[in-house]
Amino acid sequence: MPKVLEFKLPDLGEGLTEAEIVRWLVEVGEVVAVDQPVVEVETAKAMVEVPCPYGGVVTARFGDEGSELPVGAPLLTVAVGPPQERAEAEDAESSEYSGNVLVGYGTAAATARRRSRVRPAAPVATPRAAPVAVRPAGPVPVISPLVRRLAREHGLDLRELRGTGPEGLILRADVESAVQAPDRAPAPAASASVDAPASRPVAPAAAPAGERVPLKGIRGAVADKLSRSRTEIPDATCWVDADATELMAARAAMNGAGGPKVSVLALLARICTAALARHPELNSTVDTAAREIVRLPEVHLGFAAQTERGLVVPVVRDAHRRNVDSLGAELARLTEAARTGSLTPAELTGGTFTLNNYGVFGVDGSTPIINHPEAAMLGVGRIIPKPWVYEGELAVRQVVQLSLTFDHRVCDGGTAGGFLRYVADCVEHPAVLLRTL
Repeated sequence: MPKVLEFKLPDLGEGLTEAEIVRWLVEVGEVVAVDQPVVEVETAKAMVEVPCPYGGVVTARFGDEGSELPVGAPLLTVAVGPPQERAEAEDAESSEYSGNVLVGYGTAAATARRRSRVRPAAPVATPRAAPVAVRPAGPVPVISPLVRRLAREHGLDLRELRGTGPEGLILRADVESAVQAPDRAPAPAASASVDAPASRPVAPAAAPAGERVPLKGIRGAVADKLSRSRTEIPDATCWVDADATELMAARAAMNGAGGPKVSVLALLARICTAALARHPELNSTVDTAAREIVRLPEVHLGFAAQTERGLVVPVVRDAHRRNVDSLGAELARLTEAARTGSLTPAELTGGTFTLNNYGVFGVDGSTPIINHPEAAMLGVGRIIPKPWVYEGELAVRQVVQLSLTFDHRVCDGGTAGGFLRYVADCVEHPAVLLRTL
């Protein structure tokens, strides 16, 4: 007889606790091989394909496309037939996901359970009430911070809820059902004087009309990160206009010499790494708990990329060790991966400084929001012909506006201004970079 094995949504790493099913890649009744991708999911970091560690026939799928599942929830079941295949599947099951369980997240090792199993205690009889189920003190089986926050906002005690997820896991749907329950008692109001007249019931405010777009997935993660940046980082912005005519001429000369084409973004990335070598204060982060500024030895350069699923910031690793050609090749590779939604979490995390080329949207300037927990972001506007005083005479030059938003805790305006002025000097006189090559 075939043995039916259950494959659960694996630990996604990076603090991720849930994922949205975007597209099923297999049907019920279909034969799958070991490590074959079976579903495409979107996390707060990226779109990834989840491979199944078992080989056999798919007997059930759990969750419709567009629904969210917490880590540990069942994804599908597979009937494993031949004895040898069954033994291999059982070995995989015993090690909790041996092999490349999640593409882009690496191999998941066997780990101890991160949740404590909490089961309802036996009914306790009371003289004036019917028996009720009481949860003991201790951890509540909730894996998502969103669920805890939702319960807290509505004054719900999670220990009074019975979860419908695996192992009694309390899901978002459980909290929402409890909030909408008609017999739910209202939150206790402040005590009033006995002689005071009863207050009139207040009708609940009507929800505003209009289309509602859930803040989830990548867009939700970006919203949380930007909000945290504005809340925690005392930022300031300085900006300067620069004559980019010579930079554009140098780029044209490079491209005219043959070889891979050099992009403006690659040149700006090289200028950033040179500027950070002179002003390392801006390649840092703040440890608020220890009240320390941590200056980082490597430059992992992030760059903002707009996609159909929202804003993402791919990271060029060890940008300070790369020349213009290497930077250009990696920028092109990551941009294409962002466009197709195939970026891995490792390619979206760990940045130390961000370059934001918002000029591609046809705007001249902006005040960027720092990509938390970094300390600064350089913004670059569009490069367009403008009247400019050049060598004492009015001329039409290619002008760009540069802006630097920085964490005022890591440096003062003098350091930030020095960084931005060096960047502008390199844009206006690319030969300045020869000293750092």
